[in-house]
Amino acid sequence: MRPIHFAPLLAACLYANAAQADEVQVAVASNFTAPIQAIAAGFEKDTGHKLIAAYGATGQFYTQIKNGAPFEVFLAADDTTPARLENEGDAVKGSRFTYAVGTLALWSAKDDYVDGKGQVLRKNAFQHLSIANPKTAPYGLAATQVLAEMGLTGQVKAKIVEGQNITQAYQFVSTGNAELGFVALSQVFKDGKLASGSAWIVPAELHDPIKQDAVILGKGRDNPAARALMDYLKSPKAAAIIQAYGYKP
Repeated sequence: MRPIHFAPLLAACLYANAAQADEVQVAVASNFTAPIQAIAAGFEKDTGHKLIAAYGATGQFYTQIKNGAPFEVFLAADDTTPARLENEGDAVKGSRFTYAVGTLALWSAKDDYVDGKGQVLRKNAFQHLSIANPKTAPYGLAATQVLAEMGLTGQVKAKIVEGQNITQAYQFVSTGNAELGFVALSQVFKDGKLASGSAWIVPAELHDPIKQDAVILGKGRDNPAARALMDYLKSPKAAAIIQAYGYKP
């Protein structure tokens, strides 16, 4: 009987698996940082594909994509930017869908500082109110809409500090540079409860819906990992993670 050489056989199997696995470059809106990190682990385990993420403001990503950035999938913080890229020929038509509906929260790192109805804004006893840049970040735009609905735009204008994106807006509050700020609920919410501090979950009727769309970009058209990621985002596993961070289905 001829001896069986396992090493070449093992190497061939590993090569076959590697050939089927691909990387996907993903532009991710800052508010979705924690959920996508949790989703990426399951995605890699279940599919063998690797997700490589960059985080930033949706408006800034639009500019980068138009200038040739190597992103293959875009997880935006709105639904208008992916639709615009689709209409302009920079995204794969028919691939776009809403992967999450965001929730805005007024948050302070201090316990009992923010009340359950947001009256802390009307009292106006704070020195700084943090928001994301409303020109590039949908959560920042939503924050300005809330202030307008409450009739407080002029009253708090001088106290507003703007972050380049929702992550920086959150950091201003978490480090104490602002007493409170408008953030994505996902940044302060995990496993169905507030992780720290105090917050007012802003009623959805006070601002436009924050529908967050995903789309395959032109550079990802022929990448199997890009298609696999879009399918995975629609899976029950991903949905459970997304909802655990305070997003609506």
